[in-house]
Amino acid sequence: MDIVKRNNVKVFGEGSQPMIFAHGFGCGQHMWRYIWPAFEKEYKIILFDYVGSGNSDVTAYNSERYSSLNGYAQDVLDICHQLDLKNSVFVGHSVSGMVGLLASIKEPEFFESLVLVGPSARYIDDKQYTGGFQQTDIEELLLTMESNYIGWANFLAPAIMKNDERPELGAELTESFCSTDPVIARQFAKVTFLSDNRKDLDKVKHPALILQCSQDIIAPVQVGQFLHRHMATSVYRLMQATGHCPHLSAPEETIKLIKEFLT
Repeated sequence: MDIVKRNNVKVFGEGSQPMIFAHGFGCGQHMWRYIWPAFEKEYKIILFDYVGSGNSDVTAYNSERYSSLNGYAQDVLDICHQLDLKNSVFVGHSVSGMVGLLASIKEPEFFESLVLVGPSARYIDDKQYTGGFQQTDIEELLLTMESNYIGWANFLAPAIMKNDERPELGAELTESFCSTDPVIARQFAKVTFLSDNRKDLDKVKHPALILQCSQDIIAPVQVGQFLHRHMATSVYRLMQATGHCPHLSAPEETIKLIKEFLT
């Protein structure tokens, strides 16, 4: 199979060290357009879309393979194999934080460091753990996606984005959600929101930057702090940026913090 075509892989930049940008749920590689130009002089930039997202080959989607985050981690590893990447900087937004984490544990030689933007190891509250949602919240979310996907997207995307004074940001995320196949989107959402990767955190051996946004309904501050406590190699930064997508709403701050970490 042509991995480059399957995952709509784009490779450019003037550096030799790979920098892989992995998008979040309901998004695509275009969401990184304000970030990667700041790194293309020093790195080899790798952009891609997960199968079923963006401009990937949707005919390659397999519900069994993508029934867990390991399937998405395999997309990342397939790209690393195909391009013969070594010592990459992996930059993952939201659920891609855990996808990159799983990939780095499975085949660590492909990675040098991880940048996790708004990551969460578990979205559902559990005893002494705060994930931000109750089990019933997630069940209701998935039911709404099934019965009224467009309505769900129009309601949730602006709340995820926050930054109400810039409605164009919420509109872009809404459009991105609505352009995704609803069946695939619901399965990706189910896999995302029901996943529990807390036991994987202490397996991470690479240096990791946790970028935590303020007022993030998807990944509250307690989530980022939990990751930091359980990842010995991590650096934690609470951003001034609000919402869940600082690479769109606050690219300058996002770039600054990533550069500080890498240097």
